[in-house]
Amino acid sequence: MFFNHRFSIGVVLLVSSLLGCQPEVRSPNIIYILADDLGYNEVGAYGQSIIQTPTLDQLAADGIRFTQHYSGSPVCAPSRGSLLTGKHTGNAYIRDNYEMGGWGPNEPEGQLPLPDAEITIAELLKPLGYKTGFVGKWGLGGPDSEGHPVRQGFDLFYGYLCQRVAHNYYPTHLWHNEEPDSLDGNTYFAAHQRIDEPLESNEAYYERFTGAQYAPDLMLSSALEFIKSNKNDPFFLVFATPVPHLALQVPLESLIQYDDLDERGAYLGNKGYLPHPKPLAAYAGMISRMDRDIGQILALVDDLGLTDNTIIMFSSDNGTTYTGGVDADYFNSVGELRGLKGSVFEGGIRVPMIVKWPNNIAAGTTSDHISAFWDVMPTIAEIAGATVPDDIDGLSFLPTLTGNVSDQRKHESLYWEYHAFGGMQAVRMGDWKGVRREIRRQEDAPIELYNLTDDIQESKDVSKENPETVELVRSIMDSRSLSEIDRWNFIRDDEQ
Repeated sequence: MFFNHRFSIGVVLLVSSLLGCQPEVRSPNIIYILADDLGYNEVGAYGQSIIQTPTLDQLAADGIRFTQHYSGSPVCAPSRGSLLTGKHTGNAYIRDNYEMGGWGPNEPEGQLPLPDAEITIAELLKPLGYKTGFVGKWGLGGPDSEGHPVRQGFDLFYGYLCQRVAHNYYPTHLWHNEEPDSLDGNTYFAAHQRIDEPLESNEAYYERFTGAQYAPDLMLSSALEFIKSNKNDPFFLVFATPVPHLALQVPLESLIQYDDLDERGAYLGNKGYLPHPKPLAAYAGMISRMDRDIGQILALVDDLGLTDNTIIMFSSDNGTTYTGGVDADYFNSVGELRGLKGSVFEGGIRVPMIVKWPNNIAAGTTSDHISAFWDVMPTIAEIAGATVPDDIDGLSFLPTLTGNVSDQRKHESLYWEYHAFGGMQAVRMGDWKGVRREIRRQEDAPIELYNLTDDIQESKDVSKENPETVELVRSIMDSRSLSEIDRWNFIRDDEQ
């Protein structure tokens, strides 16, 4: 049997009153874990059969697993912006991976900064006494910008400010708040290289494309320290691991775990990022190592006696990538879904979502509630007792978490726009999914229509048979800021 959070607190207050004492009812801790480019089907609990993810599988067994949860965008920065601000990409400021610098060690770091006027989850929680931390990959503003995490409500930041720097897991530095943290033993090398033929040995590869300090290990240490330092206060931690975003880089100890995979040959860097002698083992090893790291976070929470009052959320910022030596077909990374990262088809935006909250969420629950990143802010706000801004697009899914599904409000529609690859839009409306592509290149681009209940692969366009539904989808798409598309056309297709 489980109880919703209000009932649980009420029981504590009643018992304490009968005993003649007044307890301190502490707000729950919230840890949001965000993977980077992890596909819908790359976790065992979602059907993965090759890559081992025992921690996440147990998390799903202990909590709720969402089957129709969506990222904010098919690429990194706008998805993260949507998560933190509660806005979809038709209303958000960050709508693409707009770079503020180029490639190379001396280029300015960062992407288009999140404006100071935008309200983040951290800014909602701080006035309520929460300690706030962001560890991992940011991508919403570089050094000295108004988008820097310490200017967006976070007490602690440690990790990559810049997504381009995050293409290398052995960088020369990470950032600790507003100061660079130089990583001794790591020297600069480009994160995108090609070789003409495989190196003479695995050891030669590791000598050339590694350093002394592996960034995910350092970020894990920072996250653990944040939790320990704030164990006596309610805290909100975003652990935004860069894994499994490319490049293919993982310590040998994690590569060995997958020595038995039938490799299809070395990756030479011909599709971007760094070469690797065992690309399948490297990719699987990265994900399993991430799973191990998450296990260390959960173990610390348990050791500190915080488990019953800590909410753990896990998701991914978009689907599996199509480049850089990743073999999505081999791993069946998105299952039956169509498309990968950079696409508004299901494989680009439907992502795993797992939530654990003891005594509030029934263990082993599965939900088909349709939700998205912009729903996370109002959900956390309702849990913590915060008031959300008037201009957000999200709806709290707290009733779904606590089993009160009759109280769950539902979206009339979900909306995405993405401005690379000719520009594209998508609308999810009940069972219907509308997609419009080439909107920068065609004045009146056609709308494709799919019924996801009958056709999860989005393989049969039924727009001609359902003209009224198409017109409703068109009205939603046309109501968004299509006139702004040229403004958001920042990034070249080959830089996705």
